[in-house]
Amino acid sequence: MRFELPEQKKLVHQTVIPIRWADMDAMNHLNNGTYFRYLEICRIDWMTSLGRGPDASGEGIVIVNAFCNFYKQLEYPGDVLVKMYVSDPGRSTFESWGTMERADQPGVINAAGGATTMWVDFPNQKSKTMPDWLRQMVS
Repeated sequence: MRFELPEQKKLVHQTVIPIRWADMDAMNHLNNGTYFRYLEICRIDWMTSLGRGPDASGEGIVIVNAFCNFYKQLEYPGDVLVKMYVSDPGRSTFESWGTMERADQPGVINAAGGATTMWVDFPNQKSKTMPDWLRQMVS
């Protein structure tokens, strides 16, 4: 099953992540789980850039589901440019999307993924209406 990124999406953040030797698997390419980690790093960097880094005693985002399509292998050494997009805001959720390309091969997408992202009250472990400042960012 393949999920595709939507045409209508908004670029909100990008970050460059160095590929580490330890990120490689026995087949000498980036381990599949690492792609999800790169998407997570970009999401966290984005929220931190907005002054809303992880805070288990407050509110923030969690991932409800996630997927990744693998198009072309990423290999050490190199840097990965991860671009994060958002779309489809709801009461407490929005869709987040990411593309991954080698920084030295701009425009060549190696992988793309997405996640349903939910705003939550961490101490109460419940979804919460997305704050206005975030709704403006994802709309």
